Amino acid sequence: MTIIISRSGRNARVIERSVIEKEEYLQEYIHENPGSIPIYEIKENRKLLVVAREYETVSGPIDALAIDADGDIYIVETKLYRNTDKRRVVAQALDYGASLWRHSRNFEILMERFDNEIEKRFHTSFQEKVTEFFDLDEDGVSDLIDGIRNNLNTGTLRFVIMMDTMDERLKDLILYINQNSNFDIYGVELDHYEFEEYEIMIPRMFGVEVKKVVASRTSSGRRKWDEESFFLQVEEKLRERNGDLHEFYLFCKKIADSISWGTGNTKGSFTPVMRNIHPKIFPLSFYSDGSVLEKISWYVEIAEPEEVNRIKEIICNELNESGLGKMSAHDVMKYSIYLGMEDFRERYESLKRIVMNFKGLKIGRQPDRTS
Repeated sequence: MTIIISRSGRNARVIERSVIEKEEYLQEYIHENPGSIPIYEIKENRKLLVVAREYETVSGPIDALAIDADGDIYIVETKLYRNTDKRRVVAQALDYGASLWRHSRNFEILMERFDNEIEKRFHTSFQEKVTEFFDLDEDGVSDLIDGIRNNLNTGTLRFVIMMDTMDERLKDLILYINQNSNFDIYGVELDHYEFEEYEIMIPRMFGVEVKKVVASRTSSGRRKWDEESFFLQVEEKLRERNGDLHEFYLFCKKIADSISWGTGNTKGSFTPVMRNIHPKIFPLSFYSDGSVLEKISWYVEIAEPEEVNRIKEIICNELNESGLGKMSAHDVMKYSIYLGMEDFRERYESLKRIVMNFKGLKIGRQPDRTS
């Protein structure tokens, strides 16, 4: 394709496509400009965060590993048309996906790798980065992390093949796979132009023509939970263990000034609100599957450093005593804490002590970040 550039309708110049010389350049371009992958054609108003480039698996490095706000995982493989190995690119991408699914079942290790990759590039934690990048609240962050966990467990992955030129046989193969499989694979052809000091990239996506229903653990809507709907889901998720969480909720309800209900679209949550800490934010939120999300990083902008350190110390000391494993204050800042339904009771007393400790803690009042 040829494009014409002019200024105010005058001095039109014909710009021909430029050749991309190295695949490494294409990889770096995706890493720095994930918007060049037009997933907004798949999901309206969606964008990608590239978590890592050259993400190592037992089958080799994934060119780019990315996520969206739903926690969908994208394996991006790049090839130049002149590469003699390009006909294997689909098999290569699927091999990486199988390896990621088969050998990354330890979710905590996967999240640690994600966090390390984000720390290297952005000098912040994974949780803080997705909060800022996707403009999420605490429930949105929890939904995203849940989405990553569930998609990894079920092997529900999305594949993107990006090339400077894509032949018709490859386009047909992508359409065929999408029509006859339970996963999605997309092709992106990236036209490259150069004009003075500017680069012009025109992406074209193939594979979105096939509309199908693929199992997903998210929906686009948000909901407001309350006590009734929350405990209906607790009974469904925890079954005979639901009494532990119900008892803990009643304890929080008695100790806290109020209870704030979450708006997550996949699972309910509640947060005990204590005005001495903050009128809206509490360091921990509790979910209907027995998991706990910590969000100490939210306090960095609204509290003094020594106050933030005190919050971290309270959580670390109690959870280490409960047998969760040795945790440092740095760990608590970086990771979500998940307590599975099978061992919620084991940490029940520690969680109660954490709530009680926060009841008497004074945090300096500063502008409300959530308003």
